[in-house]
Amino acid sequence: MDVLSDLLHRAHARNALVRQLIQRPPWALAFTGAPPLTVVAALGGHASVRLDDAGVAPVRLAPGDIALIGGAHPHTIADDPSTPPQAVIHGSRKHVVGNGAAAAGAMARAMVGVQRSLGPRTYGDGLPGATIMLRGACELRGEAGVRLLGMLPALAVVPAGPRTRAALDLLAAEVARDEPGQDAVLHRLLDLVLVLALRAWCGGPGASVPSWHRALADPVAGEALRLLHERPAHRWTVAELAAGAGMSRAAFAARFRSMVGEPPLTYLTGWRMALGADLLSDTDATVAAVAREVGYGDAFAFSVAFKRAHGVSPSAWRRRTR
Repeated sequence: MDVLSDLLHRAHARNALVRQLIQRPPWALAFTGAPPLTVVAALGGHASVRLDDAGVAPVRLAPGDIALIGGAHPHTIADDPSTPPQAVIHGSRKHVVGNGAAAAGAMARAMVGVQRSLGPRTYGDGLPGATIMLRGACELRGEAGVRLLGMLPALAVVPAGPRTRAALDLLAAEVARDEPGQDAVLHRLLDLVLVLALRAWCGGPGASVPSWHRALADPVAGEALRLLHERPAHRWTVAELAAGAGMSRAAFAARFRSMVGEPPLTYLTGWRMALGADLLSDTDATVAAVAREVGYGDAFAFSVAFKRAHGVSPSAWRRRTR
C-alpha cells in the first residue's frame, strides 16, 4: 500500500457533512467551529473563499475549482471578498446577521424557508443567475489525520479539471437526493473528491508537499516506503530493504535519506509511533498488545520510544485523547 493510500485509509474521514448553496449575489456565509478539513467547490458562477484567522489572502474560485481548507479555520464563502457575512453557521446552528432588515430577512428566507423547495441539504433561493456551490466538511482520525493535514497549507486551490469535475457533478447530483443509504453515498463521494483534489494539488506547480510524497515517484525510496507501510510490524533492517532494491546497504540508505529526508528506520519508528498513538486512542487493547501490533517485542521498549516521540507515556496518551 502506498503512503497516501495508507494515510487516507487510516485517517478515514468521519462525520462528513455535505451541503449545496444556490443563491443569487450578493451573498456571504461565515463558518465557525469548522472541522479539520473542508472542501469548497464552485459548480456554477464565481465565488471567493477567505480564512478569518490565518492571514491568508482570499482566493477566487471559477466553475469547477476546488478549495481545500486544511485545519479548523473559521472561514467565509461569498460571491465577492467585499460582501459582508449575512449568516454565521456554527455546526447545525445558523444565525442571521447583516446591516439591514431587508438583507437579514432575505437570507433568513433563503436559509429557513425557500431552501426546503430546493431539495435535501440545499440552501438558497434557486433563482436564475444564482451561484452554485458545494461545501463538504469532515473530521479526520488521529495521528494519521495529522500527517494527512500536514500535506496541505491552510488554503489550497485545485483548478478545474475533467476528473475532479466529473466527481463534483456526481456529488452534486446525489446531494439533492434523499434515499436509503444517502449519507453513506455522500460520504464516499466526498472521499473521492478529496482524494482526486489532493492528488491534483500535490502534482501541481508550486505545491509544497512533504518529502515522503515526492519520494513516492522514486523507484527505490517509493518501493521501500510501500513495504514499510504494508508491514509496519515486520522487523525491518536496512540490509533487507537494500536487498529488495538490489542495492548495497550504504547506497540504499543514502538514496532513501536524500529522498525522504530521514533514514529508513527513523521513518519507520515515527510511523509506528503514529500507529500506536491511534491504537491507544481508538481501541481498548493493552499497551503490550499495541506494542506487538506495531512491531515491539515488549511494552517497556514501546513505552520508551513512545514517550520519546510524544512526550507522554502510552497510558497518559490514552487518558488524554479519550
